[in-house]
This record gives sequence, structure tokens and C-alpha cells, in this order.
Amino acid sequence: MVGGYRVVTLCGSTRFREAFMREQKRLTLAGCIVLSVGLFGHSGDGEVWAEGTKEMLDDMHKRKIDMADGIFVINVGGYIGESTRSEIEYARRTGKDVAYLEPPA
Repeated sequence: MVGGYRVVTLCGSTRFREAFMREQKRLTLAGCIVLSVGLFGHSGDGEVWAEGTKEMLDDMHKRKIDMADGIFVINVGGYIGESTRSEIEYARRTGKDVAYLEPPA
């Protein structure tokens, strides 16, 4: 916690941009400090695909998980891709809480 506020990192496929925005707003209004993705590669931010950028962003997202009390997985329709799966595993290994938008399969 920071200053009495729970810190939450959003994880999930960047194809779910609208769900990320909706949950960021909801969690912020609930009194959480929300860390999210900086670019939405699967929703039009083509810079993600430049050489080395995706790897940097993936590592940076793990550092955001390090700073958080837990993660909130944006799993619209139950979808959890490979990158998100690795973030969930990382969060669990490092003792973070894991919550989901939709119950996991």
C-alpha cells in the first residue's frame, strides 16, 4: 500500500482496451492506485512491434507487478494469452494477490 491506498496492476490482452479503461476508472474510484499498460499493441499502438520494444514493455510490466499489492486480470470472455499467463504466474510466485474480471476457467 502507498499512503493507505492499495496498488493494483492491470494485466490482460491489449485487445481489450475498453475493458482496461473501464476497470482502471472503477478501481481508481474504489480508492486504488492503478498501474496499467502504456501501449495497446493489439488495439492500434504499432510502436509496440518495433525491434526490442515488446520485450522491454513485458519486462516493465513485471516491474509494475513488483510495485503492486496485487494484479487484476482483464480476461474478457475468459481469454488469457501467453503473456498474461506468465504475468499471473509471476505475481503468484512473488506473493501478490490475483483477481479476475471474469472467473477463470
